[in-house]
Amino acid sequence: MQSQLERREELFAMAKQMRAKFPEFEKNIIANDALVYGDGALPQSVKRMMAMVGALVSRCEGCILSQTIRAIDSGATAEEIIEACHVAIMIGGTMALAESTRVLALLKEKGMIE
Repeated sequence: MQSQLERREELFAMAKQMRAKFPEFEKNIIANDALVYGDGALPQSVKRMMAMVGALVSRCEGCILSQTIRAIDSGATAEEIIEACHVAIMIGGTMALAESTRVLALLKEKGMIE
């Protein structure tokens, strides 16, 4: 399996090129991201794990990787992320289970689990 960190960077670079073609859209995406995912009644790490669950269920590879990394960067632990994966599996079944392997691979790459 390809490095999940490398794959995320690859997808991120392509998405950045696409968004650069629509600067006004890019500006709104950045503003909305800060508004929606910033700390509020729910901490940022919880919001990012919620987004990760949605990504797992919808099978969006780039979203899975980005939201998992952002959850980690905002303080989510491996145990919290794995528990959130279990929620996704309950909602999305075996397809979410298969996509959850990306999350486990990413956690291993970052040295958060064995």
